[in-house]
Amino acid sequence: MNDLPRRNWRSGAFWVCLTTSMLVVGLAFGQVPESTLTALEAEASAAQQSIGLSAGGAKGMDVMSLLIKGGVFMIPIGVISLVVVTFVVDRLIGLRSNRLFPSRFRKSIQQFSKQLEPDPRMVYQSCLEHPSAAANVLRSVLLKLGRPVHEIHTAMAESMQREADRAYGNVRWINLSAGIAPLLGLLGTVWGLIRAFHDTTQLTTGQNRADFLAQGIYEALVTTLAGLMVAIPAAIASHFFEGRITKNFSRIEESMEELIPRFERYEGNTRFEVIGRELAPREIGHTKPSKPSVPR
Repeated sequence: MNDLPRRNWRSGAFWVCLTTSMLVVGLAFGQVPESTLTALEAEASAAQQSIGLSAGGAKGMDVMSLLIKGGVFMIPIGVISLVVVTFVVDRLIGLRSNRLFPSRFRKSIQQFSKQLEPDPRMVYQSCLEHPSAAANVLRSVLLKLGRPVHEIHTAMAESMQREADRAYGNVRWINLSAGIAPLLGLLGTVWGLIRAFHDTTQLTTGQNRADFLAQGIYEALVTTLAGLMVAIPAAIASHFFEGRITKNFSRIEESMEELIPRFERYEGNTRFEVIGRELAPREIGHTKPSKPSVPR
């Protein structure tokens, strides 16, 4: 409520209380004339009507009209909100556990880890049956079998980094939106305040500068509110997705660390390569160096 309805409400309440108290006292002592009672009743009735009109005249804020009054800066904030919604839905689908590390694939890796000498060809077929980020990491490990263990771990780390970057790609857009939205809101507010103060200086004598300035200020603050309403959910969603990525790739790394020692017997003896959709072993032959030919 502005100042005028508030004053009307207070004066009306004062007269209602005063009239009631005088009626009670007068009736108790029998010292109030009938004309006075009639006048007090009329005054109380008018005060009650004033309270009703003041309460009915106080209008709430219309959200849609406020958004429209936010000005041109509401357009980029609205576009950013659409970007946030789009990428949040995309990451909810793309970062499901079945996309990163399916439960069936995790169980199959655990079974291979319990075997003394698992067959890399069977492990590769399991990767093909469960396409996911974890399967891509394990395929890169299988293609390095037969090489020194540190090369296998390096290949695993590089592959995990590629898959993590791919999973985190669209989360960066959510992070960017969470940073830009409040800045655009603040920019719109500053511009609105400048315009409100400038318009106030153009008013003629007799116009209410305080009411005009107050209206300009609360309209200018709409963009800050809109920017925060977009940025806060975006920041929460970004943090949630980052936690999900970290959790799933930690599980992938633990599973790989349990499986890799089972393939140490191939180091320096056998290499593997992909032929079609199968992993084919290739024995490494130890050939004697040929003797140099003696010129005749």
